[in-house]
Amino acid sequence: MPAPASGPKGLNVLFVTVDQWRGDCLGSAGHPVVKTPNLDRLAAGGVSFRRHFAQAAPCGPSRASLYTGMYLMNHRSVLNGTPLDARHTNVAKVAREQGYEPALFGYTDTSIDPRTVAPDDPRLRTYEGVLPGFDPVSSLPEGNPAEWLDWMRAAGVDLPDDWRRFVDQPAAGTKWRTQYDAKLSQTVFLTDRLLDFVADRTAASTPWFAHVSYLRPHPPFLAPAPYDTMFDPASVPAPVRAATRAEEGAQHPLLELMINHPIIASPDDPQEQRELQATYYGMMAEVDEHIGRVLDTLDQTGVAANTLVVLTSDHGETLGDHWIMHKLGWFDQTFHVPLIVRDPRDRFDASRGRVVDVFTEHVDVLPTIAELLDAEVPLQCDGRPLTPWLDGDSPADWRTEVHSEFDFRDPDGQMFEGAFGLTLEECSLAVLRDDHGKYVHFSGHPKMPPIFFDLDIDPGQRVNRAGDPAYASKVLDYAQRMLAWRMRHTERTLTGMKLTGHAGVVEARAPRT
Repeated sequence: MPAPASGPKGLNVLFVTVDQWRGDCLGSAGHPVVKTPNLDRLAAGGVSFRRHFAQAAPCGPSRASLYTGMYLMNHRSVLNGTPLDARHTNVAKVAREQGYEPALFGYTDTSIDPRTVAPDDPRLRTYEGVLPGFDPVSSLPEGNPAEWLDWMRAAGVDLPDDWRRFVDQPAAGTKWRTQYDAKLSQTVFLTDRLLDFVADRTAASTPWFAHVSYLRPHPPFLAPAPYDTMFDPASVPAPVRAATRAEEGAQHPLLELMINHPIIASPDDPQEQRELQATYYGMMAEVDEHIGRVLDTLDQTGVAANTLVVLTSDHGETLGDHWIMHKLGWFDQTFHVPLIVRDPRDRFDASRGRVVDVFTEHVDVLPTIAELLDAEVPLQCDGRPLTPWLDGDSPADWRTEVHSEFDFRDPDGQMFEGAFGLTLEECSLAVLRDDHGKYVHFSGHPKMPPIFFDLDIDPGQRVNRAGDPAYASKVLDYAQRMLAWRMRHTERTLTGMKLTGHAGVVEARAPRT
């Protein structure tokens, strides 16, 4: 392996993820309320991919796709807690092969392959493991952020034994404000640790690869002052949904269950719904401010001139649209997320500030980073590098649709399969979405019929037309296209090889489509 200082042309890499950040919630994307001046300036210096989609939800499955470049149907880490097969490479391993020592600040929600560790290994007791290849310089799993808690204690905060009562519940007399001050937030702590790392590597003239994974705006929906009151609840956009829960739930049996589930259902009270949205936007404003600190440091020290920055989110947030909360199902709000790529090299100057409106996916992120680091794109990747768009090109053969998957099995809770009498393997869905329609395919159980939205006349995705005879031919077309997609992208580790009598192993690498 080459020495750590031998990164391509001395290029640093800052790979940023924000958690549960909707793709429409950027000032530069025209959101009527959200203010993101620092993400906007990052976009002004790079390329924004406005129709970028995650492949899965929740965090673990989505990040597995982001880190491996693989669709869920291939990596099969379908839930938080489903092990990620150790045979797959990932963004950290690719960076190591290029001479970096990839550092993690935050978390990756990676479940260890149990075949690679002893039966009593403590990593088997959590889904919040570290992606193999990363050095956890500052590990902050959501379920046990011990470093942050110790930092607060050192600052004089008297934390209760049950720290979640302090972190996850509002301050006395408030509904949306944290019990800790803004200067003691996890976002501040993580940013400070990252900046210490950057300063050390800069002083040593060592190219670095850092992945900073911010938790916010992931729930609980609480923000420290002044972010909790930064946005007026009266100014937030109305949720996209039918007039009543019953009308919305008539779309599909699974949606009807989710709409009425106490964990998933959105608030009944309209004022509470508006306040929740305003708090979510305030949480975003806090993260944006501290990303601004990072960008300021890179600029002021001259490090920005040789630092590739890639920013995205693992998934979105329904936020009351369709009467539901969190990240699940088939609606765009769960899967549409930001993606901004800023490469500092002169080659990309002409494309700075460019906005790309074609469909891009999380499976494209690893191929993009690999190509920008002069590394070979791993054969396992289902996506394609986005470098042509950074170069100012517009490939004619680019995809015209996006795909996502959601697995709603619950091996230890029976939340969904128990309600419908399904087996675990029947608790899954796949989505094909293009400019004109969205098709949702279930496992074939009669209680889980398909869904089709005509986006030309129903952009809010409120009316399921899959059972309408007038749409039969369209539904068939989308179903056939989904089958073709799955056939093109099925697992390919050895399928491009052939053993021959005259040449031994012959390998061909087919282009992705």
